[in-house]
Amino acid sequence: MTLSLLDQPQDAPEPADTTLLPPPAGWPAPPAAAVYHELLGEIVTRIAPHTEADPAAILTQLLVAFGAAVGRGAWFTVEATRHHPNQFMLLCGDSSKARKGSSWDHVRRLLASVDPSIEQRILTGLSSGEGLIWAVRDPTAQDPGITDQRLLIIEPEFASVLKAASREISTLSPTLRAAWDGRPLAILTRTSPAHATQAHIALIGHITQTELRRHTTQVELANGYLNRILIVACRRQRLLPEGGHHDPLAGTGLTRLLAATLKHAQTAGQVHLDPDARELWHDAYRQLARPLPGVLGQITARAEAHTIRLALLYTLADGKRQIGPQHLHAALALHDYATRSAAWALNGATGQPLAEQIHAVLQAHPAGLTRSQISDTLKHNQPAGQTDHALHALQTAGRATVTQIATGGRPAQLWTASTHPTPPPDHAPPDPDLAANPRRTAGAVTERSEGKRAKRP
Repeated sequence: MTLSLLDQPQDAPEPADTTLLPPPAGWPAPPAAAVYHELLGEIVTRIAPHTEADPAAILTQLLVAFGAAVGRGAWFTVEATRHHPNQFMLLCGDSSKARKGSSWDHVRRLLASVDPSIEQRILTGLSSGEGLIWAVRDPTAQDPGITDQRLLIIEPEFASVLKAASREISTLSPTLRAAWDGRPLAILTRTSPAHATQAHIALIGHITQTELRRHTTQVELANGYLNRILIVACRRQRLLPEGGHHDPLAGTGLTRLLAATLKHAQTAGQVHLDPDARELWHDAYRQLARPLPGVLGQITARAEAHTIRLALLYTLADGKRQIGPQHLHAALALHDYATRSAAWALNGATGQPLAEQIHAVLQAHPAGLTRSQISDTLKHNQPAGQTDHALHALQTAGRATVTQIATGGRPAQLWTASTHPTPPPDHAPPDPDLAANPRRTAGAVTERSEGKRAKRP
């Protein structure tokens, strides 16, 4: 399928404002230009001046929503595993003013225009594994089931999902893990059994940095739930007191092009790497497989799988059935930004809810609290050993400091929240050429690949 952006009318809405707000201290550098590839990139470029939302938030939600609409009619195979274009993504802002909701409004409007049928398959209110399976269940003799088993979950308050998944009897975490994997889902109860054998589930969540730190537990880090979710940092980009144009894509022809691309992608079948992309992928794969230290290493443990799914999405959005170097470059650049976003969002995270609760208390008391005052604030509901362990975790992460103060008797410990946690470890992009030249051409990749082949016996 060949798409063209050259025949667009030139009467698109004028940009509302091009003045950008400066990023806050410590904010991750924006993704490389390669992420804004072809059609999806042009769409984001048209929308961005007319909204306060972050272009990265618009792009990533558009990618996830597009993949949800594609369904199971396209896939990339790794050994015996099919990777379908369903992704889980979490927008993380430093506050409620990150305009996460505004970015989703633009994507939802566009998605409803290109595929009206998907509108009924966008749901919110994720609270249990059983409820999720019921929303995509197969038909039975007594139940017509759900005909369209595509499902896009949008959770503006993702902290509630993390809390629900952390309950001991909750089936939400294992069900979401199986859904990301594309495996059959089942409720095995006597009264209301249900199966979902062809479910295609994508997820978009919104959360603040504080909430993510507080509700990230060692259990979810270890069991693979959170590493199935790409974390994307987003912030308010500009100030538009009267907002931007209500339909930034009017007169561009981009909505029509996206609709045609989606229709083609829904029956694309198995997608392969072309020869140049295969050579590039072999190089990138080795670097993606290298584990990173600490919490960041746990949250990025599925780097290879995420990257190839992103490459699949870029390929399908390009109207292609073969992954090319340009699609891999875009995927690698976006995954690199997600990794740096996770490093920012979870910098100093302890994985201990009690430690995060204590940190919030210390932040509310800038002058600091003694060990006994902390215990009083917690209503003495925590054993002393657990409180000491939590405080030590905060101190190790550089998020709390302790000093000894004289009391006339035994010195007391005064704990204060630190404003400068230990910085995250340096992270290099998986493709060594990516940072220097994210738009490297296919010809250059081919030249490098041919040079390698020439050296082989």
